[in-house]
Amino acid sequence: MGALALTSKHKYRAPFEPLMPGVQFVEFGNLEAVKKAVRPGSTAAIFVEPVQGEGGIYPAMADFLQGLRDVCNDAGALLVFDEVQCGLGRSGHLWAHEACGVQPDIMTLAKPLAGGLPIGAVLVTNAVANTIVPGDHGSTFAGGPLVCTAALAVLDRIQEPGFLGDVAAKGHRFCELLTQKLNSNIHVKEVRGSGLLVGIELDVSASPLVAAARTAGLIVLTAGNGSIIRLAPPLVITDVEIEKAVDILADCIKVLD
Repeated sequence: MGALALTSKHKYRAPFEPLMPGVQFVEFGNLEAVKKAVRPGSTAAIFVEPVQGEGGIYPAMADFLQGLRDVCNDAGALLVFDEVQCGLGRSGHLWAHEACGVQPDIMTLAKPLAGGLPIGAVLVTNAVANTIVPGDHGSTFAGGPLVCTAALAVLDRIQEPGFLGDVAAKGHRFCELLTQKLNSNIHVKEVRGSGLLVGIELDVSASPLVAAARTAGLIVLTAGNGSIIRLAPPLVITDVEIEKAVDILADCIKVLD
């Protein structure tokens, strides 16, 4: 219920309201709005994704994350990064926030950590850890021996020499090809991303394109307000598979006309 209270989309919140009180949403990237919302001594924490996933594939600017760090330091609040979707190599860095050089007090991880098996993890600084005692934090799926073995295998693979560099290069290639083959369509506003988390922003609903791509053999998702195609392929995707995915999207995008 706490995590749901921190989720801004009404359709997810509505069936479970009333939720945990005391949560305020501000525009992503708007540091001045954050400063107005924070109350020193009463604001507990700022939660943010270094790269928004569900919100629409928006990478945070380094000065925004650094500004959040400064605001938290001044207000005595914690800075929490949600890297469930953008972490663990997807951005081309082990953690997405590494690109900006800003350190959080708490970082949340989950599904990619064990290659899809149910697991959750919370990383905290020593200062935060020193305030926690047994019973303060727990999870049904946090640390079973099976999923932890899988997580160790995932971490070993991600930390192999050159792996993260390959992710970054494949993400750049993905965006480059998408831009080349889709930008001529009048409904494509922007292609953006961070590593292998890529978004295609449209000026219409993305649902018809999602359905057409699925029929053609490519599974993609929507994000944001439903007008953004979200691409989050396996980090081991090959160049041939990237080209095939782009070709499918280029062929299916005519359904938007």
